[in-house]
Amino acid sequence: MTRFGYTLMTEQSGPKELVKYAVDAENAGFDFEVSSDHYSPWLTSQGHASYAWTMLGAVAQATSRVELATYVTCPTVRYHPAIVAQKAATLQLLSDGRFILGLGAGENLNEHVVGEGWPMVDARQDMLEEAVQIIRELHKGELVTWEGEYFRVDSARIWDLPEGGVPIGLAVSGPKSIERFAPLGDHLISTEPEADLITGWNDARGSGAPASRSIGQIPICWGPDKDEAIELAYDQFRWFAGGWSVNADLPTTAGFAGASQFVRPEDVADSIACGPDLDELAESVRPFLEAGYTDVALVQVGDRRQQEFLDTVAEPLLEKLRSL
Repeated sequence: MTRFGYTLMTEQSGPKELVKYAVDAENAGFDFEVSSDHYSPWLTSQGHASYAWTMLGAVAQATSRVELATYVTCPTVRYHPAIVAQKAATLQLLSDGRFILGLGAGENLNEHVVGEGWPMVDARQDMLEEAVQIIRELHKGELVTWEGEYFRVDSARIWDLPEGGVPIGLAVSGPKSIERFAPLGDHLISTEPEADLITGWNDARGSGAPASRSIGQIPICWGPDKDEAIELAYDQFRWFAGGWSVNADLPTTAGFAGASQFVRPEDVADSIACGPDLDELAESVRPFLEAGYTDVALVQVGDRRQQEFLDTVAEPLLEKLRSL
C-alpha cells in the first residue's frame, strides 16, 4: 500500500509553525514527513527560509511515529559532506531511527551564498557521488581520511552514530543519473511520476539488493474557494512551471521572478490541483500511484490555509488517497 506524507515547506512557513504543523500532520494520520532544505525561498512572496536541520531536530522530539526525511539536502557546496554525515547521524538518534537522509545535486539559489560559485551539471553530479561515498564511510564509525577530486576529509570520525548508519535517498531525473546513483543509494527520490524511473532504479540496484522505496512529491492547493486557491498557488508556486533544469541554475528570488513573469494563473491551475474538491485533489496524485511509487509526499501550497488544511481536510483527503 502506498504511504502518504506531508511536506514541511521551510520557504512558506516559519520554524515554530512548521513544528506545530508536523505534530498536527502526524495526528491527522500522515505516514511520514519530508522537509525542504533552503537558504532562500524561490519567490519573495513566500518569505521564509529557516534552517531545516534545527527545525527537524525539534520535530523529532515533538513527534513519535512519522518517519522524517530531507527532501532534499545538497551535501556539496553550502555543506561539506563530513558535516552532513554528522548532523544526519544526530538526527537519526534524536528520532529513534525514523530519519532518511535525502540528498540531491542542489540549486544555485541556496548554494551560491557561501561564495564558492556554482559548478556545471556534470561537476555537480561528480561532487554528489563523492559526497555520498564520504558520508557512507563516516557512517561506518571509523576514522576517515579522504583525498578526492572535490573534497578532503582529515582524520574525521562520527562519535554519536546510530547502529547501521542512516538510510540514504538520492534524487534522480533520468537514466544517466539512475545508472550512477542507484548503486549508491537506498531509496529513489523524484518529483516526476514516471514508471521508467522506478524500474530503471530497481534494475540498476540488482536482484540481490534489498527492496527500495520510491519517494515522490506533488503540490496541491486546497481552499474553500477555487479561484482563491488558484491565486494562492500562483503567488507562491508559479516558479514550479520552470522545471528543475531551469530552476537549478537560477541564483536569486529576482531570477525566479523574472523567469516566471509570463506564467499565468491558469498555467499554474493546469499543473497544480486547486480548490475544495477532495476527489480532484486525490486524483492529481494518481499518476504517482500508477507509476509505482511507494511513498508520495503532499505539499499544501502556502501558509495561509495550512492550519485549516490540517484541521479539517487532511484526514478525509488521506481516506480518499488510500482508496484510489
